Amino acid sequence: MYRVVIIDDEPLIVEGLSRTMTWDKWNCRVVGTAYDGKRGMEVIFREKPDIIISDIHMPEMDGLKMIAGLKSEFPDMQIIILTGYREFEYARRAIELGVLRFLLKPSKMNELEEAVDTAAKRLEQIGVTHEAEEADDMRGISDQAEPENHEANSFIVNNALDYIREHSQERLRLADVADQVYVSQWHLSKLIGKHTGKTFSDILNGARIDKSKELLKNPSLRICDVADMVGFQDLAHFSRVFKKMEGVSANEYRNKH
Repeated sequence: MYRVVIIDDEPLIVEGLSRTMTWDKWNCRVVGTAYDGKRGMEVIFREKPDIIISDIHMPEMDGLKMIAGLKSEFPDMQIIILTGYREFEYARRAIELGVLRFLLKPSKMNELEEAVDTAAKRLEQIGVTHEAEEADDMRGISDQAEPENHEANSFIVNNALDYIREHSQERLRLADVADQVYVSQWHLSKLIGKHTGKTFSDILNGARIDKSKELLKNPSLRICDVADMVGFQDLAHFSRVFKKMEGVSANEYRNKH
C-alpha cells in the first residue's frame, strides 16, 4: 500500500483531501498531514511517503528547495503540487526538478484523481523495474547505481554552496546547511563530495580564508581580529588552515599585499 502525506496551510484542504479521496482505489493510505513547511518536512522524513500532495507557498518553506531536496534524496517519491501560486516560470522550474503534477487552486477533483492515479501507476512501474533489477543483481547480470535526479542534485549543491559562503563567518555545521536545502546531512555530504571533490570543512574553510584575504589588506586589523571575524574560534587554527591553503602565513600574505 502506497503511503501519502498531505501538506497545506489551509486545514480545510488537508482534511478534505484526507477524507473525500477514495484512497483505496489506488492502493493508497494517508499516513501524515501538516499545515506548514517545517512540520511537513518532519512528517516526510519520519513517514517516508511514496506520494506527497503539497502547497509550495507556505510559512517556513522554500518550495523549489523542498522539491529538489526530496527528489534528490528520494528519487522515486511522487510529488504533486497543489497551489495558488501562479508564476509560470516557477511552475516550469518545479517540473524540471521532478514534480509529477503542478495543479492550481481551486483544482477540480478529477485533476487531483488523475494526478494520484498517475503517481500510483508510476510507483507500480518503478516497483516492477526495481524487482527486475534486484533479480538481475542476484544473478550477477547487472550492477545498476541508485537512480539520480541530476537537475535536483545540482540545484541542491549550488544552493548549499551559496549558503555556506554567505554564512561562513557563523558557527556553521553541516546539519545547518542541510536544513536549508531540505535534505539529510549525510545526503548533502555525499552530494558535495561528488560534485566538488571536497568535504564540507574544506569548503567552509575555503570561504573563510577567501574573506580573510580581503580583510588582511586592512592594516588596522590585527590578524587575530581577522581570524575571529571570518569565523575561526582561535588564532592557531586559523593560522594552520591559512598556511595549508595559501602556502604562506597570514602575516606573510599581508606583507606581500
